Amino acid sequence: MNVDKIMNNLEKKHPGEVEYLQAVREVLESIEEVYNENPQFESANIIERIIEPDRVLTFKVPWVDDEGNVKVNLGYRIQFNNAIGPYKGGLRFHPSVNLSILKFLGFEQIFKNALTTLPMGGGKGGSDFDPKGKSNAEVMRFCQAFMLELWKYIGPETDVPAGDIGVGGREIGFLYGMYKRLAGDHSGVLTGKGSNWGGSLVRPEATGYGCVYFAKEMLATRGETFEDKRVAISGFGNVAWGAALKATELGGKVVTISGPDGYVYDPNGISGKKIEYMLELRASNNDIVQPYTFAFEGAEFHEGRHPWEVKVDIALPCATQNELNKEDAEKLISNGCICVCEGANMPCTPEAVEVIQKNGLLFAPGKASNAGGVATSGLEMTQNAMKLRWNSQEVDSRLHEIMCNIHEQCVRYGKRENGYVDYVKGANIAGFLKVANSMLDMGVI
Repeated sequence: MNVDKIMNNLEKKHPGEVEYLQAVREVLESIEEVYNENPQFESANIIERIIEPDRVLTFKVPWVDDEGNVKVNLGYRIQFNNAIGPYKGGLRFHPSVNLSILKFLGFEQIFKNALTTLPMGGGKGGSDFDPKGKSNAEVMRFCQAFMLELWKYIGPETDVPAGDIGVGGREIGFLYGMYKRLAGDHSGVLTGKGSNWGGSLVRPEATGYGCVYFAKEMLATRGETFEDKRVAISGFGNVAWGAALKATELGGKVVTISGPDGYVYDPNGISGKKIEYMLELRASNNDIVQPYTFAFEGAEFHEGRHPWEVKVDIALPCATQNELNKEDAEKLISNGCICVCEGANMPCTPEAVEVIQKNGLLFAPGKASNAGGVATSGLEMTQNAMKLRWNSQEVDSRLHEIMCNIHEQCVRYGKRENGYVDYVKGANIAGFLKVANSMLDMGVI
């Protein structure tokens, strides 16, 4: 396999799709050695088949605002690979949504889902619609218009979307209601549903919980724990909230959260009512964190800056892609940070990852460490299929077990001769081998 040649050809086909091309290159560089050791992959042209989506669905979404004005947004669903199960991946509603971002997320989802060991393929979707500042009625009308097109292509054994940025419990409810009306079917075609009507307990917290569980396993390889460690978290949505809850429960002291406006530093620690306040911040639909400093004495707001300049032991980037750059990584290292564990999808730039690994820090890529969300979505699918509902302890226990298993797979394929574990390489190889061997078993389809 010649990575540069493959990437040059891919860039000619998909010029300007920066995030997607970045994600593909990272995987190809990690698996190059194991790929070349298995000539059956080359003869079946696995690489060329796995880096292109099975299909890309693009559609217009016309809807009417509260003033009676007709609006039009773009909708997408990327069905990337279903070798090991139905397409599975979130829907993102945000102005930044474009084809490149969704293809990057869908490609990552293939391997993330494979690592969970659950039967789920990879997909992603969404729209450039912005729920912020919209009324409930406007969000409902948009979701219904979006599902009016999407419902033809999804199903409990075909494609099972979930939530993502801009798509929480409210949006999933509106989407599912429209799907049920159109399909005449009450099946588990969406995950992240309300707990009253088929949703799994622990799902809102799951990505953050899983990230902390993974970090806990990494720390254990060096005889460390979360106890008395200072923790920097970015974001203030579901992932950051879940991570703050679990990190605090394990004895850590969370000192930062962040938003597009900047970051909050709370030297007294973000715990108890302060973590609960994160839910109020999110529910306000104002994408800012500064109000935290008005609510709690002693907290500082740093406008337009990243939380990675604060002296901490553990960094959990939980906001969005490419939010932690090389300069940020160097600040973390100089301040004595020992562990960076991605809670978001690809929040560290390639340059940042290189610096982090070169300096021997523990580093976990999102496809491994933030798989807790989709793992719990898989558990929700199982509960729906069985017409059962597990209690929160059972779901949390299964989630913890899955994250430990993912960690074991990463160590198995990522441990270097000097003992350092390259979790990026380990995650990519483990996920790739499962999907590639499944594709081989099924022939050229």
